[in-house]
Amino acid sequence: MKAVMLAAGVGSRLAPDETEPSPKILLRFGSKSLLEHHLEIFQQHGIDELVIGVGYKNQEIEQEILDLGAGDFVRTILNKDYLDGSIVTLWTLRDELRCETQVILLDADILYDNRILERLIKSQHRNSLLLDRNFEPGDEPVKICVRDNEIVEFRKWLSTSFDFLGESVGMFKLSHDMACQIITQTELYLSQGRRNEAYEEIIRDVILTSPRGIFAYEDITGLPWIEIDFQADVMQAKLNILPRILNEKKQLQGLSEPT
Repeated sequence: MKAVMLAAGVGSRLAPDETEPSPKILLRFGSKSLLEHHLEIFQQHGIDELVIGVGYKNQEIEQEILDLGAGDFVRTILNKDYLDGSIVTLWTLRDELRCETQVILLDADILYDNRILERLIKSQHRNSLLLDRNFEPGDEPVKICVRDNEIVEFRKWLSTSFDFLGESVGMFKLSHDMACQIITQTELYLSQGRRNEAYEEIIRDVILTSPRGIFAYEDITGLPWIEIDFQADVMQAKLNILPRILNEKKQLQGLSEPT
């Protein structure tokens, strides 16, 4: 299975006072870059290849790949128009998304417990999202709304009734057919001049126009993860999320050791 990652953006909200901040995927948590955290989890769970859509300071990302000795595992594809919306990066990656039976699509700016990716890969559903019921309310999180066990909304702003909701982790498992639908919808958006849209709008359109049961979700509530958007997220990741990830990993390893 291939993973396709969006990492082209500037991430200006993270360091609004800096003229040239580092790419978010190169932020360090513990002794490792966010990219290295991703690579360890991917290889642990049998991902065959990672393809990253890069743009802003792509040379720094490519140097980190070389420094990690990951050149045989990771490829990059350049989006020269990285100042536009993330759907342009999605379009840049179109051939990578539609060439596999199944593919993992994800944001680069998430730090997460390895069990989260495991839950997604092992989902019995061919098209699956990840939902966390514990989240801070507001307009920032992308929400997954569920009614009668079906996804009925996928957006920051809500406009429908639902039984419950949770935050999207920003990681998706897609079948070949649905990946192709996403690329077709992306092409439509671009033909309409909608270059500044977030890619989640594309996924929303495909989810809401697909027959019942095509898309499902896995509930990962309770597992540690965070999306890195603001400086406060960096501190939360360093002081809370990463220690939880490492501590729970140590506890699980202790349980698996023979007595």
